[in-house]
Amino acid sequence: MTDPFSIMGVEPRFDLDHEELSRRHRELSKALHPDRYASAPAAERRMALSRAIEVNEALRVLRDPVRRAEALARRLGLQVGETGEPKASPALLMEMMEAREELANAGAKKDRAKLGSLHSTMKGREAKIVGRLATAFAETTTEVLPLLGELRYVRRFLDEVAALEEAAEGE
Repeated sequence: MTDPFSIMGVEPRFDLDHEELSRRHRELSKALHPDRYASAPAAERRMALSRAIEVNEALRVLRDPVRRAEALARRLGLQVGETGEPKASPALLMEMMEAREELANAGAKKDRAKLGSLHSTMKGREAKIVGRLATAFAETTTEVLPLLGELRYVRRFLDEVAALEEAAEGE
């Protein structure tokens, strides 16, 4: 995929204005709508459809803090991905292991209150990391990759909580 910031025509920054992003998406979607190309040659219709798909994917990337951070890191020439990023700190790994043990216990007991508490705690942590990422991208690149890695751990944890909450509700 080409650069999602360029596709959407927005400034490449982590702390995007989501209303502006939505406005740009509406404008581009309107301009690329199939009805506008109904009488155009087939090649032009295919190109508009392809561009519309790119716009929709760019929106998905820019709405997701992890994918947005990855796109910005790539723009800065940083290698993104498990092979290029620094290893997680032992402290973070220990914290996540302990949190996962708590999660496993709450899930086994179908303890909705504990699952909700774990969810709230990690959502708060996610918000703090996102804020720190915005600062890191604005000021320095040295903190970006470790924060991105931490955000990935937190997001995976939140996905696991959501699955356990859904399973607990189903019973």
